[in-house]
Formats: sequence, C-alpha cells, structure tokens
Amino acid sequence: MFSIAPSARLRPSPFYAATLAEGVTSFTTYNHMLMPTGYGDPEAEYWRLIEGVSQWDVSVERQVELKGPDAGRLAQILAPRDLSACKAGQGKYVPLCNHDGVLINDPILLKLDDDRYWLSIADSNIWFWARAIAAERGLKVAIGEPDVSPMAVQGPMAENVVAGIFGDWVRDLRYFWFRETRIQGIPVTVARSGWSKQGGFEIYLRDGRRGSDLWNIVREAGQPFGIGPGNPNWVERIESGLLSFGGDTDAATNPFEVRMGGYVDLEAADEVIGIAALRRIAAAGPRRRQLGVMLDGGRPETPGFTWHDIASGGRKIGDLTNCAWSYRLKRNIGFALVAASARPGDPVTVDLAGREVAGRLCDLPFL
Repeated sequence: MFSIAPSARLRPSPFYAATLAEGVTSFTTYNHMLMPTGYGDPEAEYWRLIEGVSQWDVSVERQVELKGPDAGRLAQILAPRDLSACKAGQGKYVPLCNHDGVLINDPILLKLDDDRYWLSIADSNIWFWARAIAAERGLKVAIGEPDVSPMAVQGPMAENVVAGIFGDWVRDLRYFWFRETRIQGIPVTVARSGWSKQGGFEIYLRDGRRGSDLWNIVREAGQPFGIGPGNPNWVERIESGLLSFGGDTDAATNPFEVRMGGYVDLEAADEVIGIAALRRIAAAGPRRRQLGVMLDGGRPETPGFTWHDIASGGRKIGDLTNCAWSYRLKRNIGFALVAASARPGDPVTVDLAGREVAGRLCDLPFL
C-alpha cells in the first residue's frame, strides 16, 4: 500500500471528490493531473462499458485554447489536416507533428468560433509548443488553458442518459460535433465523442467549482440504466484498435506508421509544421506499421511498463506496445509496431520478461 504525496505540480480534477466517493482504487498521472484507472473490479467495469453505461473522470484531457484573429491560422499551422471546411461546433481528430513529421500529440480539435479553438490533448505539453510556434510566426493569438474539464459517459446506454439530462437534441449530434449549454446553472459543452468504440459523449465542464454537482447529476440520471464509475478502458480500447499516444508511439513514430495517414493532407500549405517531412515519408513509404497480435496461451499476461520484442524467424521485427486479456476473445491481444514488410497472418514470438510466447499478427481492430 502506498500514497501519493500532495504537490502543487500534481493537480486533482474537479471530479476528484466524486471519484473518491465512488470508491476509486487506483490513479495514474497524465498532464500533471491524477486520472482514475480503476474502482476495484476491472472485469465488471469492462462489461459495464460494453453492455450499459460508464461514467469517467477524464478531466486530464486538458484544453489548449487558441483565441484571437490568428487562431484559425495557428490551428492550421499546427495540424497537417485540412481545416478549411471545419465549422463552429465541429471537432476533428488531428495528428500534431514536429518538423521531422514525428507525432507529438493526437488531440481532438474543437472549433468554437472563427477566432477560438480548443485542442483537447493527450499527455504532453502542447501549450508550450503552440505558444512557441505562435511567437515564432508573430501571430495575433492568445494561448492558454481554460477552466474546462471533460467527463465521459460511454456505452450503448450513454445516449439515453445524456438525452435524459439535456434533451433529445443530443441524439442528433454527429460524431465529434458539440454544443454549449447549461444544466442546473452549470456551463458545459456536450460533444459526441470519447475514447471507446461503444458510443457516448464527453461533457466539458466549464466551471471547475461544480465538479461534484455535475458528477451527481449524471450519476442520478444514469441510475435507471445501471450507470457506474469507470475509466478509459484498457481492454476495450485494445479490442477496438484505439491508439494511445505515448503508449503505442515512441520518439520517432509518424502518423503513417500508426494508421493515421488518413488524417494527413499532403496538399496542406508549406507553412504547416512537419508537412515537408510528411510528404517525404509518404513518398518513400513508412519503415514500420501497426498491426494487432494474438498471443497463444490461456492465461492473462501482465506485461508491465515496457515494450516487448517481437521476432519472426529468429530476427527482431518490432515491438509489442500493449497487451491485455480480452474478455470477449478469451486470449491475450496487443498492438505490434513492426517492420513495414510484416503482414497479417505472420507467425511471431514475443519476449515477455525473458519468456517467449508464440502468436500471430492480424489486422486491427480485433472487434
């Protein structure tokens, strides 16, 4: 048993007290915050997401706000995806890259207005990156972190819960679209999004003092549907083929290697960060590709903190970047970042802490 020492460098979320009341048993750190990772029964939390509705504190998905007359230009400079048709109230999944075309984050970009955007980021300091690029280019844009904290409501029953709170208009929201509204005086932004393939919404709290109030509103509305606490579910996201930036990527990964090539527009303007490098990578072909791997053996593996070598024919061809026991497939599955020459169906061996486990590469997603 251990405890986390309080520190001004590590912030609790507006939902922290509510998650304690729900019986949270574990946290991780993400964007200098505490993120709940479990409530004591991983399999029950998994099935709640698959069959019902799950409530998540994902306030660690911080927003980098771009505001000012050059906000749209900066957003496009940062994102090698054509944003010209993006409308207010619409979100887009975007790869952010450095000048070498290396993926440095994969946020959802939300356009609130022509002069105001949010980047809902994964775990890295994009606030500093955006500020540096804006200063370098002499752009008229203010960059900061607004008081915005997302909560996710995920699962096949999520739409009924969120519609019961806000009204049936949420049923008409298209994926990644959003609307600003209020509930019991609490300002929120409601988006159809979330890090699962089971369907759902993210409710962006815009007043950090009201975290417990919003949590309890959602909790109460979800009672008829069996709502309970959860977290971005490790097993479901692997089954569904969802990328985890920083977990499934390294310091050299480009978007083409991890199935994000469809979000790169090579005809983007030359001023877009990394676009020249991305054009060269696309022309030459990426060195690696992301596939699934299904491992033999009938016991759940606990691979730990590191990537694991994947070999074929006695030669290393890449790495296992994650691994989980699939409750639906009844076997260990994971992502393989392997040589571009590797193909689905190839037999491989994975070195798990000195023990070789046989497996076979496959397409993603698993389910």
